Amino acid sequence: MKKLFIYSTSFLVMLMFSFPVFSQSNKEDVDIIQGAFGKEKKDIVRDYMQVDAQKSDAFWKLYDEYEDKRKAIGRERINLIQQYAQSWDSLNDKKAQQLATATLANDAKYTSLYQTYLTKFSGVVGARNAAKLFQLETYLQTITKLYIMDQIPFIGELDKTNTMMKEH
Repeated sequence: MKKLFIYSTSFLVMLMFSFPVFSQSNKEDVDIIQGAFGKEKKDIVRDYMQVDAQKSDAFWKLYDEYEDKRKAIGRERINLIQQYAQSWDSLNDKKAQQLATATLANDAKYTSLYQTYLTKFSGVVGARNAAKLFQLETYLQTITKLYIMDQIPFIGELDKTNTMMKEH
């Protein structure tokens, strides 16, 4: 677990330095971020999972398929973050509802993907190892979401700042 913490710390550092790109709308920037995380993440998965040689080809083929789908959902999430970043200081009820609903739908896509691929990975490396993979996946996704959420102002935060400025 100590190795995993070291890897996740380096993953977080990479995430921290790349966060300003989230506010840009350039599709190529999103692809670069996704590619960088995918490579780093694949190294973490390789070290953590230690798939035996006879199952390795099938596992990595399935993993690459899974990652392609996960990255597409991740790009949707980044798009939602960009929309929020562009409108958080003037967020009205309609936009807040749209973003909240889309975020919940995005979370549901992740859950559905996990369920689908848990079954597929179980067939390749067994249920215990598939659960191990998705425990790691959930851990990395949670770290990523936590960091991003820490960087995004909460709804109403600007209202508090404006109120405090008016009082002084």
